[in-house]
Amino acid sequence: MRYLFTLALLLTLAGCQSAYYGAAEQFGVYKRDILVDRVEESRDAQAEAEEQFQSALEQLSQLTNFDGGDLEDVYDAMNDEYEASRAAAEEVSERIDAVDHVARSLFEEWEVEIEEYSNARFKADSQAKLRDTRKRYDGMLTALRRSEAKMEPVLSALKDNVMYLKHNLNARAVASLKVEFGQIEDDIEALIAEMRKAIASSDAFIASMQEE
Repeated sequence: MRYLFTLALLLTLAGCQSAYYGAAEQFGVYKRDILVDRVEESRDAQAEAEEQFQSALEQLSQLTNFDGGDLEDVYDAMNDEYEASRAAAEEVSERIDAVDHVARSLFEEWEVEIEEYSNARFKADSQAKLRDTRKRYDGMLTALRRSEAKMEPVLSALKDNVMYLKHNLNARAVASLKVEFGQIEDDIEALIAEMRKAIASSDAFIASMQEE
């Protein structure tokens, strides 16, 4: 959404989310639309992070299979993968926070507006839809946060390995890293599994919002 991007650029620079929501509404873009848009962005960030952590795992695998050559080049490549993975994780966290911010604002607004109904049937129907939407949202957010939580241990392990290699550029260091590789491999594979669940949950939530 090009207009959303323009509004976001102007108003988030001003540091005022409430002003952003208000201005977006003037263009016919409501919190519900923004929530769907941000869930899509969060999903895409998860997908990109999945690819990056997979790349880091592949680089680490190459390191453990090292059989001669310039270890400094290997270190540089591994460090690049760690830095890229850390940046990808930060992007995921920022996107999840953005999703949660607009969701909270949407639900608060929805609750206030429900009390303005004079028609009892409309009010009950809106209350039911709010409960259902919030339940689906909470399930998705749990999946997103679970994926996010698994990133930090993996990043910590990657950092340890990168620093160890930096300070010990020799065959003995590589042999030591081979011992740790199995656990890191398991942790990254578990992380990727959680990311895929988060992506699937995001897709389901987006589909449900678009059906209503």
